[in-house]
Amino acid sequence: MPLLAEFLGHADIKTTNVYAYADTEMKRIAIRAATNPNNAFETELPAWKTENDEELLKVLFGLKV
Repeated sequence: MPLLAEFLGHADIKTTNVYAYADTEMKRIAIRAATNPNNAFETELPAWKTENDEELLKVLFGLKV
């Protein structure tokens, strides 16, 4: 927490604790994710992700018209 407080520029660790609060449900999800990383997150691709990402990236970077 002290490192995070310093990174965020907080003079008092109490300020960082406000942001670092986790309720019971958040803790349960984190524990499940840590103990079973294969099922921790949704496996569905984001809406923007396609099967042809390499071609899209070339267009976005101006490498292909």
